[in-house]
Parts: sequence; C-alpha cells; structure tokens
Amino acid sequence: MVIVIVAIVVIALIVAAIVLMRQRRSQQLQDGFGPEYERTVEERGGDRREAEAELRERRQRRDQFEIRELEPAARDRYADRWRDAQRRFVDEPAPAVGEADALVMEVMRDRGYPVADEFDQRAADVSVDHPEVVEHYRAAHDISGRATAGEAGTEDLRQAMVHFRALFVELLGTDETTADPPRDGGGATDNQNVREMR
Repeated sequence: MVIVIVAIVVIALIVAAIVLMRQRRSQQLQDGFGPEYERTVEERGGDRREAEAELRERRQRRDQFEIRELEPAARDRYADRWRDAQRRFVDEPAPAVGEADALVMEVMRDRGYPVADEFDQRAADVSVDHPEVVEHYRAAHDISGRATAGEAGTEDLRQAMVHFRALFVELLGTDETTADPPRDGGGATDNQNVREMR
C-alpha cells in the first residue's frame, strides 16, 4: 500500500513539474514575442500549442543567422537616404514608399537577415528580434501592395511611410528619423521639409 501511495505521489510530482515547465515556456514566449504572441495564437485559431510551436521554430531559424549591428558610417548613410525618401514623398508619394520598402530590405540584408524569402517569412524572421514593430512592417507591405494596384491614396501612402519608418528605426538602432512624412501633397519648400523631418 505504501509503495502505491509513493508511486502516486511521484507521478503527481512529475505531472506538476511538466505542467510548470510548459507554463514557464509559454510565459517566456509571451514575454519575448509580446503582441506577436497573441497575433500568432489568433492566426492559429486560438491553438496555443500550435502557435507556440511556430514561435519556437522562428527562434530556431533566427539562431542560424549572424545578425550584426551596423557600422556608424553605414547607419548615417541609411539615415540620409531615408531623409531623401521623405523629401521625395512630397512630390512623388508612391515612388517614395517603394524607396522606403527597398531601403528597409537593404538594412535587413546588411544586418544579416535573409531577404530573398517571401514577405511572410521575412516578417516572421524580423519578429523574433523586433516583435513590437513587425506589425508596422506588415501594415506597410499591405498598403504598398494596394498602392501598386492603384487602390491607395496619399494618406494611405503617408501611413505606409510611417509604418516602414518604425521598423527602419529599429533596424538602424538609432532614432535619427523621427518625423512623419509631410502631410501635404506638394507645395512645401525644401526648408519646410527639412524642418518637418527633424
């Protein structure tokens, strides 16, 4: 009888340890991925196990990359190019958004992220290190696609620039591009544009 009770206690302890370990792993994923955790759970129809398995796979894939910081000179060059894209937005919103998209991909590549993959994979890769801003990347990509189809207005394009900028600043590792693109569709002087970007 004593042996049976001991066996039951041992089994109960093992089950409790497994449950605690799973809860701890779930909490680590929630803490690490922030809003991306809930988004992935929702995308998987509420199946937390399936969502967590995907997030663990993202981390494992990310661990294979050699992500590096940008050199200060490269950061400065990219920041200058971003400001040029913002200035261009006043007269040519759609091309400026395309330029912003290309610039984000260049920075990703230089940081060590693979950019040859489909967009969803690029977003998943970035979500591991930048879970707070990856949704901006998705929103910008969506608007950019609508712009290509001729279904996005100037304000939509401005929002795309704002969304691209959120990820761009994170990837750059600096806050040198803090202004939104100008709201007007033209007519602002170069000096006004520079002041708005600062």
